[in-house]
Amino acid sequence: MKGYKKESILAPLFKMLEAGFELLIPLVVAAIVDTGIANQDQPYLVKMCILMVVLGIIGLICAVVAQFYAAQAAVGVAAKLRHLVMERILGLSYTQIDAIGTSTMVTRMTSDINQVQNGVNLALRLLLRSPFVVFGAMIMAFTIDFHAALVFAAVIPVLCLVVFGIMLITMPMYRRVQEGLDKVTAATRQNLTGVRVLRAFCKEEAEVEAYAAATQELTHRQLLAGRISGFMNPVTFVLINLAVVVLVKVGAIKVQDGILTQGLVIALYNYMSQILVELIKMANLIITMTKAAACANRIETVLEIPADRQNGKLPAAGCAKVEFRNVSATYAGASEASLENISFTALPGQTVGVIGGTGSGKTTLVNLISGFYPTSGGQILLGDTALRQINPKDLRRHIGIVPQKAELFHGTIRENLLWGKENATDEELWQALELAQAAQFVREKDGMLDGRVAQGGTNFSGGQRQRLTIARALVRRPSILILDDSASALDYATDARLRAAISGIDNPPTTFIVSQRAASVRYADQILVLDDGLLVGKGTHDELLKTCPVYQEIYYSQFPEEVAAHA
Repeated sequence: MKGYKKESILAPLFKMLEAGFELLIPLVVAAIVDTGIANQDQPYLVKMCILMVVLGIIGLICAVVAQFYAAQAAVGVAAKLRHLVMERILGLSYTQIDAIGTSTMVTRMTSDINQVQNGVNLALRLLLRSPFVVFGAMIMAFTIDFHAALVFAAVIPVLCLVVFGIMLITMPMYRRVQEGLDKVTAATRQNLTGVRVLRAFCKEEAEVEAYAAATQELTHRQLLAGRISGFMNPVTFVLINLAVVVLVKVGAIKVQDGILTQGLVIALYNYMSQILVELIKMANLIITMTKAAACANRIETVLEIPADRQNGKLPAAGCAKVEFRNVSATYAGASEASLENISFTALPGQTVGVIGGTGSGKTTLVNLISGFYPTSGGQILLGDTALRQINPKDLRRHIGIVPQKAELFHGTIRENLLWGKENATDEELWQALELAQAAQFVREKDGMLDGRVAQGGTNFSGGQRQRLTIARALVRRPSILILDDSASALDYATDARLRAAISGIDNPPTTFIVSQRAASVRYADQILVLDDGLLVGKGTHDELLKTCPVYQEIYYSQFPEEVAAHA
């Protein structure tokens, strides 16, 4: 809130001014009753009524000004928080993102920050105003009559005890409510992203039941917290009304004895009513601030996540050569290593094929080159520099990555391609599309480069999405190109043309082709064969057919007609 000092001062200040005018109203009412009505003084009545209206209008203006500044500060704080959280999330490693979970981060960015915004807004408006009115009303009561004001002095501590007691009980409950919301968000996100798979396997009913269980748990937690919070209003009402009964009794006796006037008893009653209203407001404020505090703690846990790796400072110049020296990798929380003792060297401009069965560690290997995950042993060198010493931002400007899942964003084809290179010309974009074998269908689209792309690229086929993501990576003309099973939806002819086009580039990149297709890696300069995290074969296609049983099994299962010829 450092950037909102003015708003943080003016909002409570104007609210307290409003409260000050509000505290004068009962005295005006007392004067109307005791002087205007008792003496049948019509001009006095009119004058005092006008005064009361003026006080109300001034109070309204103060309230509007306070609301404006409070809203400005609250929205500004929420915006800053969102930027901070987003910046922190984008700075997390893949390991940390996997550990926290996407749904949890979505909840923190949306629901949690909204709760903090509401908390800041109400705190600036009511945190000083409500206590000021409560204690101000009590002081005004003492100025009217000491003995009658003792009723105020007795009931206020009891009310505070109830309010803060319920707050202490409900604070951890609301934290658990937000955790339940995480589960519901996770279930929602999973169902939305996997809706086609769910329908393909007729799992709609099972997911509906699982979602219902998550929402029922959240409902149970909210009801439990809400029921305890719900005690606050009735308990405060009972205590205040009991105090009003005692106050009216004491006031009636003093009026009968001539110590107090009827107007002053009405003023005391009004002060007690003001206390009731303010304590109800304060109760709601406490509930909101309890939720906000719980959510703020959850946001703070994200902001305080330490960096799990030290970013290097060296430039990525000459990074086209890639060398693995006894590299091992283990995912956080995993009992076994995903890769063990991997060693190979990829020279600049070479094409390296990475092949193996599902779960053999192919994607893990190429993710290590990009620095997405840390190594648990060994060393990776790009050029002659250790990967951990290279600045990640500079490194990734030299790497083109096409992930397993073809991700396209809502917008236009041009906007998606410009992710690869922000200032790319149309000529460069078309060159990348030609290399990726995507130029033909882009030309057939309405608007061509300005053709619309739906969220996730759902208005393109699987093969078209893959070719567009390959074009996006090629726009920057990277030193290292990683194709992580990114041609799985392409037919063999298109796949072959794509590989030929990439290898035919002037000063071609060092290309890593991850695939389960032997045909995709067959003509690579070097093929790495992985099996259960181990490098079981390394060499050319012909060499591996002679020496590597795992590669033989993969190749001959895909080309059975060559088994007899080989025999």
